[in-house]
Parts: sequence; structure tokens; C-alpha cells
Amino acid sequence: MSEEQKENIQAGNPLGEDSVASLMVKFAVPSIIAMIVSALYNIVDQLFIGQAVGTLGNAATNVAFPLTTSCIALALMFGIGGASCFNLNMGRGSSERAVYFVGNAIVCLIGSGVILFGIAEIFLTPLLKGFGAPGDVLPYAQTYVRITAIGFPFMILTAGGCHLIRADGSPQMAMICNLVGAIVNTILDAVFVMVFRWGMAGAAWATIIGQIISAIIVIHYLLHFKTIPLKKEHFYPQIKYIGRTAQIGMASFFNQIAMMLVQIVMNNSLTFYGASSIYGEAIPLACAGIVIKVNQIFFSIVIGLSQGSQPVESFNYGAKKYDRVRKAYRLAALTGVIISIFSFVLFQIFPRQILGLFGTGEPEYFTFGVRFFRIFLFFIWLDALQPITSTFFTSIGKPAKGIFLSLTRQIIFFIPLLLILPRFMGIEGCIYCGPIADFLSAVVTIIMAFLEFKNMPKQDENR
Repeated sequence: MSEEQKENIQAGNPLGEDSVASLMVKFAVPSIIAMIVSALYNIVDQLFIGQAVGTLGNAATNVAFPLTTSCIALALMFGIGGASCFNLNMGRGSSERAVYFVGNAIVCLIGSGVILFGIAEIFLTPLLKGFGAPGDVLPYAQTYVRITAIGFPFMILTAGGCHLIRADGSPQMAMICNLVGAIVNTILDAVFVMVFRWGMAGAAWATIIGQIISAIIVIHYLLHFKTIPLKKEHFYPQIKYIGRTAQIGMASFFNQIAMMLVQIVMNNSLTFYGASSIYGEAIPLACAGIVIKVNQIFFSIVIGLSQGSQPVESFNYGAKKYDRVRKAYRLAALTGVIISIFSFVLFQIFPRQILGLFGTGEPEYFTFGVRFFRIFLFFIWLDALQPITSTFFTSIGKPAKGIFLSLTRQIIFFIPLLLILPRFMGIEGCIYCGPIADFLSAVVTIIMAFLEFKNMPKQDENR
């Protein structure tokens, strides 16, 4: 392709021409809604389970959550990786190469979902025990996961496919794909759990039916891709496309895997140290699960912001329009911090009311839950910077920096603190790990972002 043809492709793309603020609204708002809806899948299940089953049911969904995180990790690796590679190549004018990243990403999303389903079904009990399930919680978790595992391929395809749909310039459709499934899940949860009294199994069946419907909508869209039609040859797996996709998406993948490892270590620590406290095993496990999932709603907004900035950052970095890259990042970061401050105030003032939505329990349930909310999430007002900056590095084709940054909070700081502090502070040590890790990772994030923009060319190179 000639340089003139490449320039024509770049000039005709609104990602390189429209105002950055309007593009951020166009891409980020539907992405935020889609991510909130995705988070509500687990929240809705836990709300109904808390009311119908109680503390043991809430604890069971917390034990099962690492498998859900694994699904999201795979979806982000191939979804964000494929979308970033597609936009970067489109920004450079390499449209023929760009479309192969989309086709190969779709194949990887479906394939990884099938593999994870098989692993979960075969090794279900050892996995749940490894995730920290006490004996009285294990049967509830087994019932829930044995059913929800059926939906893993559909969940991964939907979560990852929505990134590809967004990269194709259809953020509203990505939002609809998630929204329809969530609405179906909520309605069926009410029917299966509260009316039919199916308990854990009812919540699980409601979840996978919603995921299947969402996946059908995603598949229909991807078969009618707008920017460049997908053909049969684009779906043939090729290591050069899969490898680059995985490399670019690795930061998001490791961020989720790090969260999964934290969940596993946290669950085991809460069970172990909770057993020797006044709270027992189940109460810390249930409360932590509620707090983490409620925090996911806030985090979904931040992730939606970062995802909304990804096409803008990728395309303009590929097109060497660096001023637009800076504007997109700064707008995402500023908005994220404002939302973070709002979440901090909410979680500090209304922790007991939020816990009450998930059912009632002994006084110890509220005592531990309120304390966990206020201390564990104390530095939540800084939490937006890390995922937004990690996605930024991925978007501009620097996955190594994105991977490192994605590991700072969870692996480099949180897990070592979680292994050390409870030895001296007991169950209290599990609570204080959160704010310390949040603060340290925010410091690293600010330094890395400052250095990157300092070294980025001051002017657009194609002016």
C-alpha cells in the first residue's frame, strides 16, 4: 500500500479527526455501561442468593469468583489485544493486516472458553478447595460452578467480542450485547431463586442463559463487521497474529490473573485467620466477597473509561498524532479520579446500608463488613490511575510496561503484604493490606506515566 493510500485511510477515520472529548464520550459511555452491566451479573446473583440462601451462599459465590476472573482475563487478553492491534494497524494504514487480528482473536476467544470449561468441570472440587472453600460452603459452591462453567465460552466470547465491536466503531452495540444479557439474568434470577426456590442452581441457570443470549448477539455482529468484511481466511489461526494479540493484551490478562491470585490468597487467609477470631470462617469470606463485588461496580466504570480511551489512543499513536494521545489519557485519568473520590465518600458513609442489601446476619457480620469496607477501600480515590495507565501503555503498543504496571498493586505489593501482616495482626492484617497496596501502586503509576509523556514527542510528527 502506498503512503498516499495510507494517508487517505487515516484521514477518513473519525478517530483521527473528531474532537477527543466527543470521541471519549462516544466510546467511553457505552463501554462504562457495558462494564457495569457485566459486573451486575455477579452482583445480582449475590443479591438474590443472600436473601434466599444466606451467608453460606454469599461465601460460595466469593469462592467461585476466581473462575469468573479467569474468564475475564482470557476475554481481555484476546479482546483488548485484538482490538488494539486492529486500531494500531488501521491508524498506520495497514487495513489488510488489521482484519486478520480480528478473525484470529475471535477463534482464540471461543477456544479458550471451551478449554476453561473442561478444566472447571474435571477439577471442580480441588479448585474450589484451593480457592478457600470451607467444608460447609463447598456444596453450595459446587452446585453453582458446575452449572455456570457451561457458560464460560459464551461469557468469554461476549466480554472479548465487545472490544472488537467497539474497535469497529460501534460502542453502542457493545453496550447492548451486555445489557440484554444482564436484563435476562436479573429477570430469571427473580423467577428461579425467589419464585421457584431453586437456590444456587437457579442463580447459576439464570446467569448462563443471559450469557448465551449476549453471545448470540455478538456473533451476529461480528459476522457483519463494518470496517472490513471478515472472510473465511481471516479465521485461520496464525501464530504471528495470535502471538502479537496475546502480547498486546497481556497487561490486561495479567491484571485479571493478579486479581484472581489475590482472591485465592485472600479467601484462604480470611478462612484461616477468621477461624481463630470472633467472626468465624464464613463471615469474613462472605463480607469480603460483597465488598469486592460492590467495588467492582466502581472499578467497572474505571475500566470502561480506559477501554473507551483505547481506540482513540491506539489509532492516534499509530498515526503519530501525539497531542491527541495526551488529551485522551488526561481526560480519562481526570474523570477516573473524580469518580474515585465519589466512590470513596459513598463507601465511607454507607457501608452498613450496602451490606444490608445482601441479607441480614449476626452482629459480627455487620461489624466486620463495615470495618472491611472503610479500611480496605480507604485509598480507592487513587485506584483509577493504575488501570487507565496500564491500558494506555497497551494501547500505544508497549505491553511490557503495561504488564509491569498491572502487576504492581496485586502481585508486587498486595500478596506479600497479605502473607506478612496477618501473621502479626491476625484478621486485621487482611484488612490493612488493601490501602497500603493501593497507595504504593498509585505512586509507581504516576511516576511511569510522567516519564512516558516526558519522552513522547512534543509535537505531532505528521503536521
